[in-house]
Formats: sequence, C-alpha cells, structure tokens
Amino acid sequence: MNAPAPALGVGARRWWALGAVVLAVLAVGLDATVLSVAIPTLATQLHASESDLQWFSSGYLLVLAALMLPAGLLGDRIGRKRVMVGALLLFGIASVACALSKTPAEFLAARVLLGVAGAPLIVMAISALAVLFSEEERPKAVGIWAAANFIALPIGPILGGYILTHAWWGWVFLMNAPVALLGLLAVVLLVPETKASRAPGLDPIGVGASTAGLVGLTYGLIQAGQDGWGSGFAIVPMIAGALLLVGFFRWEAVLGRRPGGQPLVDLNLFRSRNFTWGVILLAVSGVAMMGGLFTLPQYFQGILGVDPMGSGFRLLPLIAGLVVGAVPGARLAVRLGPKLVIAAGFAIFGIGCLIGANMTLASGTAFTATWLAVVGLGLGLVFAPAASAALSQMDAERSGVASGVLQALNKTGGPLGAALFGSALSSVYQAHLPVAGLPAAAVATMRSGLAQGLAVARQLDSAALSRGVQEAFVHGMNAALLCSVGIAGIGLLLTLAFMPMRAAAGTALPADPGMEGAGSGPAPLTTGRIVAATAEQVE
Repeated sequence: MNAPAPALGVGARRWWALGAVVLAVLAVGLDATVLSVAIPTLATQLHASESDLQWFSSGYLLVLAALMLPAGLLGDRIGRKRVMVGALLLFGIASVACALSKTPAEFLAARVLLGVAGAPLIVMAISALAVLFSEEERPKAVGIWAAANFIALPIGPILGGYILTHAWWGWVFLMNAPVALLGLLAVVLLVPETKASRAPGLDPIGVGASTAGLVGLTYGLIQAGQDGWGSGFAIVPMIAGALLLVGFFRWEAVLGRRPGGQPLVDLNLFRSRNFTWGVILLAVSGVAMMGGLFTLPQYFQGILGVDPMGSGFRLLPLIAGLVVGAVPGARLAVRLGPKLVIAAGFAIFGIGCLIGANMTLASGTAFTATWLAVVGLGLGLVFAPAASAALSQMDAERSGVASGVLQALNKTGGPLGAALFGSALSSVYQAHLPVAGLPAAAVATMRSGLAQGLAVARQLDSAALSRGVQEAFVHGMNAALLCSVGIAGIGLLLTLAFMPMRAAAGTALPADPGMEGAGSGPAPLTTGRIVAATAEQVE
C-alpha cells in the first residue's frame, strides 16, 4: 500500500473527485449548448450551407451514439481514469480546432473529434459514480451530477451570446479548452484509477452491431425531425437500426450462454427492475423535456425578440427548479422509495407543461418563469432518483459498459423528442398560418418555420401577418407542450406499474474493484463497501 493521501481525508477526496467529474460533464454540456447560439455566425463566417449547419449537430450526435458502448468497454479494459484523461485532452484539442476552422469541412471534422471525446466523458462520468460512492452516499452524488448535466443549458447561451456580441466568434469554442484543461488536471490529481479485475472480451460482433444499430436509429430520428416521419431517409435507417439492435441483444444472449463467452453487455443486468426501469424512465424524462427545450429558444428569440444571451437568462428558472428537485430528490428516494418520488416528479412535470400550454402572445415573463420552475422541479425529482436506482445495480467490474447502456438509451431521447415535438409544432403551426390571398411561393416559405414566416411578413411590410405568424407558432408551441404532458403521463404510469417501491440491495462486487494492477480477491464486497476498497488503493 502506498503512503496515505497527504491533505484530503478519504471522504473528502471522493467529493473532490466528483468535482473533477462534474468539470468533465460541464465541458461537454457547454459545447452542446453553445453550438446553437453560434449557428448563424458559422453560416456567414464559414460560408456554410443549410446542410452543413445540420451536419455540424448531426455528425456530433451520430459519433456520440456510435461510441457509447465501445467507450464503456474501453474504460473497463484499460482503466476509466486513463480514458477520461485521454478524452479530456482530445476534447480540448478539438475545441481549438473548431475555433481555427476556415471551411465547413474543417469544422465538421473538428465536431466529429468532439464527439469522439464526448462519448467516453459522458460514459465514464456515471461509471465513476458507481465506483466511488457507497449506496448511502450515492444519492447526494447523483443529485450533484444531475444538476451539472443541466447547468450548461443556460450558461452556454449566456456566455456564448456575450462572446459573439463582444469578441471574435472563435472564442465561443476556445472557452471549452480551459474547462477541459481544468477537468484534466482535476481528474489526474483526484480521481483514482479503476478497471475490471479481468479484462472483458472485445466481442467484435456485439460492438459492430450495437454501433451500427445506434447510428441507424439516431440518424433516422434526426432525419424524421428534419424531413418528417414519412421520409424514406428517416424510416429506412430507423428500421435498419432497430433490427440491428434486436440482433445485437439476441447475439449477446447466445454469447452469454456459451462456456467462456464474454458478451459486450451482460444481459443479467436487465433482470434488475431497478436498473431496467431506472434507465427507461431516464430516457422518458429526456424525451419529455425536449418539448420545452425544442420550442422555448424559438419563442424567446422569435416572439419576444431577445438575443441568444437573453434566451439563456430566461432558462434560469428551469435550471433553478431542476437543481431544487435533483439534489434532494435522490435522498428522498432513499426514505420514500424511488417509485413515489419519480411518480411525483412526472406528475409535477406534467402540471408545469400543462400550465405552459396556455401561453399566449400576452404571457409575461413571470408566468413563463413560474411554469418553467415547476417543470424543472419535476424533472429533477425524476432524473436523480431514476439514475440512482440504475446506478445501485452497477458493479465496479463492468460499470463502464453498464454506463454505456444507460447513456446510449438516454441520448436517443434528444433526437426522438426533437422529431416528435417538431412534428407536433410544425403541423399545428402550419394549420394556424394566415395564408389566405398570399402567393404560393410565400406560403411555402412561411410553412418552413417561424423565422421564415416572420421574414415573409417583413418583406410584405405587414404587421398583421407578423402577428398571425407569431400566434400560429404559439399554438404550435402549446401543442408540443401538451405532447410533453402526454409523455409525462406515460412516464407516470410506467413508474407506478413497474418501478420497485424500494431500491434493491447492493449487488455483490469483487473484493478488489479492479484498481490498476490488481487481481481478484478472496471475498465479495457489497456496493456499500466499495468506497473502502477504493480508498485503500488510492492511499
């Protein structure tokens, strides 16, 4: 055993390590939110087409989907700290490459690199929670992690909007580099190295099938959001992706039954209702959340006329509510059980969206802030306990791959939500447009979206048409929020029907949780004792 850590106690060291993980999560979150603010500037500075702009986001999402499970496997095999360090270094380099790009192709390549770095950071962050914290400490850690996941929502637009207004556009992406550097230093100094005591098999067929399936499904959902659900470019990839994922799980089941077989994903994990429904309910909450996130920036900028920085400020009530719900939410689940807390969260979230679905052009800032705070509170009460329930069933041996499963399903919620709510908003918006007597070309342009409709109204110098376009969008926004109410209702019913009333007892873990250079020990550990084993290796 090495010399004890000089300054920090074992408990304090774990919480400082969580701070390092939060910095890594924040770096990824800032990049994801700041891109939406920078899109208009990129169109002019890089001479990017509409297709280029779509791929700046889509390319990043596809790489994330492709690498979730392989990133988890890599962490389990070579060490989760090593993977986080390498990913943070690559993330900083890719951020600089984004800022220095001169052409759309260069910027897209840099975005792909960001996706390559972002996937392992997202997966290793939640894997660290499973390894570092006991059952008793995990709820608080999950609450902090959950809050960090969403804090970038307003920070990105606020900082990005300020930079775009007062400085060179490249600083929007360069600001990610120091965050990544701080995270890198914190991880190196504070996070202990962990990996599986026995290197898991590579399972190339499983890796290939899961990667191709997730890419196909995600690409199809992205296309459905852009072209509609009837587009062949959406339906064919979604069906192909779904079939590949079904084949992947069948292959994993066969491989798991073979003597000596080492599947990528241990399907026994899904025998736990806590893990299975914790993961599913996380994904459902992510889909439901998109109803507001998809429409609010457009409302703030197109209806209220604020800039991206002002839009970010107006999201702060949502984040405040989320923090208020997430930090104590997982602790409440320990006392009351995850079923009751998650069900209450979905109910509160649905009520908030139902209030928001009554928006009009005359709705004031106070009204919007109120229902956003309620929505955030509900999300926090769902997100943290569901994540904690899933984490309670992860062992240190394969926490990387298990985290990859959780995050892969969770990350498909964004494109799915955007496609669902985009379709609802678009159909209702188009149905309420005041197009009588307008030229066919103008009508076709207006149907494309709020910005295009307002542009036509300005060209025709018609205040009445402008107001009609805005009213049509608010109708569409309310329809999207009502869809969120429906998704929240589904989440509530699933919670009451399938989520266990109490979290299951901790799963057995090997005596040595796979610290670097260690083998398996003589006796099992429960998750409640994993921290002690981790602390011994750190010291």
